[in-house]
Amino acid sequence: MPKLQGFEFWSRTLGGARHVVAPMVDQSELAWRLLSRRHGAQLCYTPMLHAQVFVRDANYRKENLYCEVCPEDRPLIVQFCANDPEVFVQAALLAQDYCDAIDLNLGCPQMIAKRGHYGAFLQEEWDLLQRMIQRAHEKLSVPVTCKIRVFPEIDKTVRYAQMLEKAGCQLLTVHGRTKEQKGPLSGTASWEHIRAVRKAVAIPVFANGNIQCLQDVERCLRDTGVQGVMSAEGNLHNPALFEGRSPAVWELAEEYLDLVRQHPCPLSCVRAHLFKLWHHTLQVHQQLREELAKVKTLEGVAAVSQELKLRCQEDMSRQEGEEPLGGLPFFHWICQPYFRPGPKEGSRENTGARSKRALEEEEGSADVLSKNKQKKQLRNPHKTFDPSLKPKYAKCDQCGNPKGNRCVFNLCRGCCKKRAFRETADCPGHGLLFKTKLEKSLAWKGAQPQLQEPPQAGPGDPGGFPEVLGSALA
Repeated sequence: MPKLQGFEFWSRTLGGARHVVAPMVDQSELAWRLLSRRHGAQLCYTPMLHAQVFVRDANYRKENLYCEVCPEDRPLIVQFCANDPEVFVQAALLAQDYCDAIDLNLGCPQMIAKRGHYGAFLQEEWDLLQRMIQRAHEKLSVPVTCKIRVFPEIDKTVRYAQMLEKAGCQLLTVHGRTKEQKGPLSGTASWEHIRAVRKAVAIPVFANGNIQCLQDVERCLRDTGVQGVMSAEGNLHNPALFEGRSPAVWELAEEYLDLVRQHPCPLSCVRAHLFKLWHHTLQVHQQLREELAKVKTLEGVAAVSQELKLRCQEDMSRQEGEEPLGGLPFFHWICQPYFRPGPKEGSRENTGARSKRALEEEEGSADVLSKNKQKKQLRNPHKTFDPSLKPKYAKCDQCGNPKGNRCVFNLCRGCCKKRAFRETADCPGHGLLFKTKLEKSLAWKGAQPQLQEPPQAGPGDPGGFPEVLGSALA
């Protein structure tokens, strides 16, 4: 059977999927995908897998894909990060029998992607990407797709998408943010960019960004003309997003934990999901946040979740007829969006709760130190974090950094090095010996024997050889 392409692939293999769960590192594992499918998701992606590790490590393949074969978990797209055409194709060939398509991650903006040279940090290397997509399109029995971020310029984003389509990409997911828009600087995704890409290509397009509820999904489909809408953050806080429901958190938490018992995954994934689901409640019941962070077993996690459920039910009985606190659309025990604060807002939330980490409100009190400082104090009981007891350092005359105690110029090492080099001077305090080394160099040159200059060529000796050398050659 020939490989389906473009719209035929989307309509027949993917069933015309419109509601899509994004690939999320350590978050879109099998149990979570099954939960999302039960509540309206029509297509899911695996977490991003490292192509090179997938090729060389059989255990990695087994843990992340081979042992998770489940008939309910289709259609499924496996996503890889890669920066080498051969490695990408090798990994895709090993995965193609367990999925419906292979996706190349060109959207990850995190620092780890920058260090590994993949994700959004490949978006300027069009020749490399063209070779990767083209080779995968030729070699694989399933379609190859891409997930990208936009450039600030719409026309460059359009040309980028068209290049990927021409190389063989059969479906394109466009995250309407640039690679610089992440964390507190995420801002709003540009649907204008997505709409322009959709009009410019002849393959299906999924939109990603600004999706927090079903109304956002419908509005995005209408405003951009895309074939499907992908959700990541919105899905993590409310897996029933695509159903248009906002159930009680414990309803979905208990259902998820039951799925984890059937399809085990690392406890870190489970804990991360419950932190997302219970996010707003944990701002109110901070002590249970610490309990959830400490438990070491699945049953321990389930026990904390059950305790949160009981606390919420107590809060429900006390808050009848009242309005939700902190500007939330619903009470904290209801699944609802989380809007990431901007850089100026920081992590302040008006829910009557403390910040995530305890602040140093009382000097010298270990129970209000941050967790990192408490660990340092455990290693060194005499360590103090009282600012008044910290040693005072004299400042560099030029830059304000602490100066060297024995610096002859009263500077820090960086400023001292520049001055000593410029003035050919020494600073024993910083171990800089420019003057001494120059004097030694000159003395060594003066001690070398002078080389005898060769005699000048005479009129009868055009070659310029000394007579003795000429006779020797004769």
